[in-house]
Amino acid sequence: MRPLTEEETKTFFDKLSKYIGENIKLLLDRPDGSYCFRLHRDRIFYVREDLMKKAGNVSRKNLLSMGTCFGKMTKSGKFRLQITALDFMAPYAKHKIWLKPNAEQQFVYGHHVMKSGLGRITENTSQYEGVVVYSMNDLPLGFGVAAK
Repeated sequence: MRPLTEEETKTFFDKLSKYIGENIKLLLDRPDGSYCFRLHRDRIFYVREDLMKKAGNVSRKNLLSMGTCFGKMTKSGKFRLQITALDFMAPYAKHKIWLKPNAEQQFVYGHHVMKSGLGRITENTSQYEGVVVYSMNDLPLGFGVAAK
C-alpha cells in the first residue's frame, strides 16, 4: 500500500473527472473524516486515513483489501474503473441517464442502450461524455459513455 505517483494520479483523476468533474475534491474533503487514495497490488483504494494507518500494521503480502476499490491500473498504465466505485460516483455525477424498465435488464446484462430505452437524460450531455446510468427509481445501475 503506497501513495499514487504523479503519473498514476493524473491518469486516475482524468478518468474519474470524466464522470464526476470537479467533484473529486468532495470525495477527499468530507465532513465525516479525511479520505485518500492508495495503490495496492495495482488496485486503487478509497480509504479513510485512520483505517489506512491500521492497515499499515499488516504486511503487504497478507493485506488483501482496505476501503473501497475504485479500479485497477493496467500494465500499460491505463486505469479501469470498477463497479464498486459506483456508490461514491453516483451522487456527484455530472451527466446522468435514466432508463426505462425494459431497458434496465438489457443494460445490466451488458448490452448497449438504444434511444428508445432512455427515460430521461441530463441537459447538455455531449457525445462521448461519461454518464452514470440510473433506473427510473433513481437507483444507480452503472456507468458508461454516451454515444449520441
